Amino acid sequence: MSRTRAIRNVETGQLVLARAALADTFFKRWRGLMLRRRLDEDEGLLFTFHRESRSESSIHMFFVGFPIAAVWLDENGVVVDARLAKPWRPYYAPARPARYLIEAPPSLLARVAIGDRLAFDDAPPSVP
Repeated sequence: MSRTRAIRNVETGQLVLARAALADTFFKRWRGLMLRRRLDEDEGLLFTFHRESRSESSIHMFFVGFPIAAVWLDENGVVVDARLAKPWRPYYAPARPARYLIEAPPSLLARVAIGDRLAFDDAPPSVP
């Protein structure tokens, strides 16, 4: 199984993010985007949590030097919150409990809305 997912809107079929690396282990969730210099426009991280929760899916922006889109989804893949997370801020939490979190470039916020249902597909292999 691929460690990267393509994320699409279920209702429209629109691809909203071409490459989302899975952050599904403690270390990957802990590291997140810390110390990264940037993200390409078509890449991000897809965090998976053990259960729906506001506290477990909260994030900080320490050691992240650029703004990102933070999009939280419930266990059914429905967007429950989306906002711009700014560098060095101590705390962002979703308005409602979330099971998944997408961190991506800020342009993602123009492609998703609260209430959208997103699906995670195996991303095609990269072409060198």
